[in-house]
Amino acid sequence: MTTALPVIDVSALVDPSAPAAARAQVARELDAAARSLGFFYAAHHGVPDELVQRLVLLSRTFFALPEAEKMKTPMSAGGRAWRGFFPLGGELTSNRPDWKEGLYLGSELGPEHPRVQQGVILHGANLWPQVEGLRETVLSYLDAMSQLGQALMRGLAMGLGLPERYFAEHGTADPLLLLRLFNYPSRPVPKESTAQWGVGEHTDYGLLTMLWQDDVGGLQVRTDSGWVEAPPIANTFVCNIGDMLDRMTGGRYRSLPHRVAINTSGRDRLSIPLFFDPDFDTVVQPVPGSGPGVDDSGRRWDGANLQAFQGTYGDYVTAKVGKVFPDLKKAVDG
Repeated sequence: MTTALPVIDVSALVDPSAPAAARAQVARELDAAARSLGFFYAAHHGVPDELVQRLVLLSRTFFALPEAEKMKTPMSAGGRAWRGFFPLGGELTSNRPDWKEGLYLGSELGPEHPRVQQGVILHGANLWPQVEGLRETVLSYLDAMSQLGQALMRGLAMGLGLPERYFAEHGTADPLLLLRLFNYPSRPVPKESTAQWGVGEHTDYGLLTMLWQDDVGGLQVRTDSGWVEAPPIANTFVCNIGDMLDRMTGGRYRSLPHRVAINTSGRDRLSIPLFFDPDFDTVVQPVPGSGPGVDDSGRRWDGANLQAFQGTYGDYVTAKVGKVFPDLKKAVDG
């Protein structure tokens, strides 16, 4: 499979015994990808294939359940944690429904956790569907992907000429991990729906997204020369830079818009993104050596000047998620 996006062997970052020269080479490749396209494929990433395939099987099992069964764990029951299932058309991008259904998950936090007690959004317990093994598999997957995320952030720090642990010491020692299971059905969009895309054009909010996708395809990235496909490549994750890393590097690392086409393959499409984001209270500040950044509103899908953002990651993501699920935001705020 050919693609305009680079495929990077990241094994030297996940292997503690890898020589320094090999780690430095991967860092250079990540830096080049993050600067030019903001997207790359991570190969030889160290996440066990057996774990990935188990999650895939259980995800397909969940989405094959009757709608009434899936709605036993609705997002409306997840409260401020923003966890649970949403049906087709239940998530918005740019105020237009996406043609997908999904299950929102994240780090499992009990009622004793300080942020759960404080009612901080995106923190809390998951709503677990009655799919045997799903809870254990998801939690194992979160652990494995968190390790990969830390490794990739070490490589990006090196690419920026920073100490390997720079990001761990500035917001990712205890990252905000958000996992999504998405199903894009292969059936026509009803006439009464205004959905035009599986997911409309958008950028991701945080630092780094690591996506597993099946072999159906449909992911597209908006580069300076136009839209390009990000086709499935076996045993890789499609990774992309988020808004906060773009902001922290003054635009050196790019958070590029992307979208997913309506699925017309004849088979349902499954995708599993893991969002590796800063701790909620992290104050977003430029990394050493970065410039202030220039107004980038002209190249962004929403016309916003990302480089002007001031505040914590919590401030940023709170403003964003309310636009994705406006009815849920009203219920939580009410």
